[in-house]
Amino acid sequence: MTEIPKPVLLPGLDLRESIGQTANQAAAAGAFYDYRLTLAPNTLRRHRAALELFAEYLAEKGLRIHHLHDDPAAWRGITWGLVDGYYKWLLLQGYSVGSANVNLSTVKTYARLAIKAGMVDPAESQLIETVHARSRRRDRQRIDDQRRREEIPTRIGAKKAEPLLLTAAQVAALKDQPNTPQGRRDRLLMCLLLDHGLRVGEAAGLRVVDLELQTGTIAIYRPKVDRHQIHRLSPDALRAAEMYAAADINTTRNPSGSLLAGSSKNGSLTGSMSVRAIFNRVRLLGRQIGVAELSPHDCRHTWATQASRAHTPLERLMDAGGWASYAMPLRYIQSNDIANEGVRLTEEDTSI
Repeated sequence: MTEIPKPVLLPGLDLRESIGQTANQAAAAGAFYDYRLTLAPNTLRRHRAALELFAEYLAEKGLRIHHLHDDPAAWRGITWGLVDGYYKWLLLQGYSVGSANVNLSTVKTYARLAIKAGMVDPAESQLIETVHARSRRRDRQRIDDQRRREEIPTRIGAKKAEPLLLTAAQVAALKDQPNTPQGRRDRLLMCLLLDHGLRVGEAAGLRVVDLELQTGTIAIYRPKVDRHQIHRLSPDALRAAEMYAAADINTTRNPSGSLLAGSSKNGSLTGSMSVRAIFNRVRLLGRQIGVAELSPHDCRHTWATQASRAHTPLERLMDAGGWASYAMPLRYIQSNDIANEGVRLTEEDTSI
């Protein structure tokens, strides 16, 4: 948080005016802090994720900016052109229109706070407000049609209307990755998505310290429901984690670093996998086995469906999947029911 300035007698002002100006400066400096105090933890995480994505875009433009979520000074120099470019960049990256709209709204909210802190020129702010989200269904359809023509994914950040259900053979093929740094990382990633039903953000948020090989468990934080959980690793996931830890974590990762490392051009591991990187990698691995436009949500959908078909109790499925209500897991159970179970056409009929 920006340090609150000490009262000083400003040139050309009497004491009363100077104190008033200092009070304005102090209030402006605390604008971010005061606003964030009113937000729920989940909202704070969503805001930070959106602003980190904005920082990723700015980095591509040559601007290395950090702490956009809590430091008003970080917004100095932000213009409407950068905000407008960020929104278009999200769409070109394949984020759904809905996700792009939410991210744009977050950026505009913090830009307004930066104005109060005196870090963004008010005239520039008025221009930032003119960056409008695409809300009409016709506009969304046009954007998706254009992205399909340019082979740009159309649903990053949102679930597909009809999730794909993978077969057992496809699940096995996705887990069967080569014994290379990227392959070992990909094997663990796919096991976490297919055997544990992790959401993409939950997988991206894993840290090395979350993996406990001695007990065969992994600690998961689920931001959507603000819940910490421990999962016992499936046999496939445990083997993948052991291979990855032995060959890659000990030499390239630090305990507080991301569990899933990013990929460099030469095939080595570096940094961490972002949500977008996981989307892209899952899609690529899907194409390699003949599954077009595979998404992490398809993996979660497959996991929940398999668990339901194996007669997992509703309470256990709800808890393991990190759902806050019965509504979502009930969809998987109901979708697996035989619609005419128990229906008889005659009193003697017992065939159905």
